[in-house]
Amino acid sequence: MLALRLLGCHPAALGGMWLRARAGPVRDRLLSGLGSLPLPVVRLHPAMEHEALEGGLDLTATLAGGQMVMRDGLLARPSVLVLAMAERCPPGLAARLAQLLDQGRHALIAIDEGADPPEGLAPALADRLAFFADLDGVAWGDSHDVGPLSGATGDARLDPAMLEALVRTAAMAGIDSLRAPRHAAAAARAAAALDGRADVTAEDLRLAADLTLAHRATVAPQDGDDPDEDQGPPPAPEDTAQGSPPPDKTQALPGDILLEAIRTALPPDLLARLAAGRAARQARGATGTGATRRGNRRGRPLPARPGKLDGTARLDLVATLRAAAPWQAMRRAATGRQGLPELRPGDIRLKQAQERSDRVLIFTVDASGSSALARLAEAKGAVELLLAQAYARRDHVALIAFRGSTAELLLPPTRSLVQTKRRLAALPGGGATPMALGLASALELGLQARARGMTPTVALLTDGRPNIARDGQPGRARAEADAEAMARMIRAQGLSALVVDTGNRPTPWLQMLAGQMEARFLALPRAGARRLSAALSAALDG
Repeated sequence: MLALRLLGCHPAALGGMWLRARAGPVRDRLLSGLGSLPLPVVRLHPAMEHEALEGGLDLTATLAGGQMVMRDGLLARPSVLVLAMAERCPPGLAARLAQLLDQGRHALIAIDEGADPPEGLAPALADRLAFFADLDGVAWGDSHDVGPLSGATGDARLDPAMLEALVRTAAMAGIDSLRAPRHAAAAARAAAALDGRADVTAEDLRLAADLTLAHRATVAPQDGDDPDEDQGPPPAPEDTAQGSPPPDKTQALPGDILLEAIRTALPPDLLARLAAGRAARQARGATGTGATRRGNRRGRPLPARPGKLDGTARLDLVATLRAAAPWQAMRRAATGRQGLPELRPGDIRLKQAQERSDRVLIFTVDASGSSALARLAEAKGAVELLLAQAYARRDHVALIAFRGSTAELLLPPTRSLVQTKRRLAALPGGGATPMALGLASALELGLQARARGMTPTVALLTDGRPNIARDGQPGRARAEADAEAMARMIRAQGLSALVVDTGNRPTPWLQMLAGQMEARFLALPRAGARRLSAALSAALDG
């Protein structure tokens, strides 16, 4: 509530608020007072089209009047933008909103409805918003109605030494953006203006650090982190005794107070949650979904493209009329016809959509004699744990076991946890290690999954080197050569892969095999099922 009141004083200078909250009465109550802000409120959605945001041709007026009529978009005038489902904001829209915030004409209330820490606001937007609030666990009885937010607009005076203290405090908290102390300074000025004071006080600085720096911290600040604490001994007494007055201790900046404000405002798990979110957003494929592809039927709409109506794509009627509208006066004058719009083949626009395929994780597990005991049990547990996570991420899981002289598909691609538990319980162990057969089965299953529109990833779990060739004959040299050949085939087909060495000691040959497969290599000796599952999940996402 206090952050909103400060935002009412200087909306553009403070940027806005990152509001992490699910839909509910508490969130509605908090947002109900935005209408009293000094800027008009404009509501946005991540899937809004470019023309609605930036403006463009007014199709109805253009067709009716016979000449081009342009209309403004939602972003044309200074306003407070309320972005729903901000965790789904596409990169293009995030970049455009970041540009608007840098211009100082807009403020943004980004409503983050993400269920898990990896889901969250784009870093480019989070860095430009002064405040963060999390309504998780806030009951209706703990909230109250929002009063008028158009507060005082006076610009309180901030001593340069206070600004230096804010910059140092941000550095001690591991904040590497200069926007953070700038937002803190603006919040301190707004707090002084709300109280009708002309000067910023130490209490205003503490409040600003609490509201604008605490949620950005990447390390818990310590009192000994001050970079100036080792700059040498204080000056000798005679340096200050020659007519200059002693320093006024009442004006000393409360660096310890600012640090204490940040430590007090840090929830116990905030640093861990924010770090998890940053790591997941930076990881390749962190959405847990498969590859993107262009289609013309389903998915997120993309801008229409010029083309021909050949039966493989759908006509975008609105985009076609918009392309033809500027030329109507000229065409009607040339043909002498009035009434319906004159269309040309070059006006045709076709619909596009961006689809995201499901991902299938193909676990190729070594069930030979060397892995038949504890290592195989851990692999079973890891697969079971990963499948429990896969349901929320829309992943499928398949299981191939190789032992003796065969490789068997024990579990076709599925999201059924019950079926997986049953198949894993019946997974036998013992025998030789026909790794080439296991990789061949994984490649075949991956190609089949890709043909059905899925994105396959092969995860090889083994503790040693193969000793059975692809034709079933024993011999380590041939077995290794066949396995390397299959690894190169997996790379040639463009399948992503992961090699996990579960042996007590890492095997250099497995690392070399991962290089031929262009796969990530993980050495996890003595890893339990939960650690193995966590490592696999992080590696497959990254």
